[in-house]
Amino acid sequence: MVIYGVALLAVCVVVGSVLGTALGQLLGIDADVGGVGFAMIMLVFATDWMRRHDLLPKVTEQGIAFWSAIYIPIVIAMASTQNVFGAVSGGPMALLAGVLALLFGAAMVPVLARIGEPADPLPPMTDAEKLEN
Repeated sequence: MVIYGVALLAVCVVVGSVLGTALGQLLGIDADVGGVGFAMIMLVFATDWMRRHDLLPKVTEQGIAFWSAIYIPIVIAMASTQNVFGAVSGGPMALLAGVLALLFGAAMVPVLARIGEPADPLPPMTDAEKLEN
């Protein structure tokens, strides 16, 4: 059922938030540090494990995909507004770190795209598969 996918996403978000808050406290920061990232990594590993053990019905997978597609842009939008003024007014180091992370990420795209052997394209969808989507 779709609701199981939503429940799995919710559990990952709660656990990720707890881990992020704990990491923030360990670092002496009164904030969630990386909770969203922890949640998404847990969701990826949980869905992969469930898929390998035939515990992830197609409908549940669709629920996870739907909410993941909505969740990520919303969280990015929320995170982009957090303490931007403080980071910018804190000096050029914050801007330099952001620019370097962006450049490194962009430079890694072609490198990661070359990993693995080229695969044949997927066959066209059957009529039954088109009706499922």
